Amino acid sequence: MSEVKVNKISPRSGTAFTLGDSGDTFTVPTGAGLTVTDEVKTNKISPATGTAFALGDSGDTFTVPSGATIVNSGTATGFGGGKIGQVIQVTKLDRDTTTSGSYVDISGVAATITPSATDSKILVQFSGTFGMVNNYSFFARLVQLISGGSDVYPYLGATGLTTSNRATIGDMSNDSRDYMNESFTFLDSPATTTATTYRLQWYVESGGTAYLNRSGQDIAVDYHAAVASSITLMEVLA
Repeated sequence: MSEVKVNKISPRSGTAFTLGDSGDTFTVPTGAGLTVTDEVKTNKISPATGTAFALGDSGDTFTVPSGATIVNSGTATGFGGGKIGQVIQVTKLDRDTTTSGSYVDISGVAATITPSATDSKILVQFSGTFGMVNNYSFFARLVQLISGGSDVYPYLGATGLTTSNRATIGDMSNDSRDYMNESFTFLDSPATTTATTYRLQWYVESGGTAYLNRSGQDIAVDYHAAVASSITLMEVLA
């Protein structure tokens, strides 16, 4: 028999119906439509030809119900960009100090992120409180290290000075009781899917002492407090 025409197929008994046997193939020809008005359950949907698969038509809405999860193991494209893929934050609660006249790492002010795509951007944000003794200056800069590479300085100050004394932030205290609240934001394009670390380095004017998470005058009185600093990394998807 080459063709069967029927308006309805129902199970002979119960409510379950089996179409064909293992290994069978059922083809819906071009121009024909297959309409399911209730529910379709399957473990996999693949394109009939090629590698592209279209889900629905323009104007359609697909709803993921509460409690369901969509897992993406590949690359998500066509979602308009600008979405935050991941957020990494490191908070430094302990205090630090330096008398170094050249750039050195600030202990604990570093965070590592692994971008999911080479066209992702990394938004770097830092917020911290510094202290100084009277009439000395300090400076800090953002350092980037891509695993297996070497240090680069993606956010330095204006050109015209040597790299050794260009900075991301800087300040001077006229009072050792001052709390100098410093922050910056930088959008980086690391162009990698390798682990990338951003950290802060600092130095102080010769003869001075710089502090992090405290003022230059550290005494137990009601106008002094212990404060915190943090560095935050956000992956911005293309």
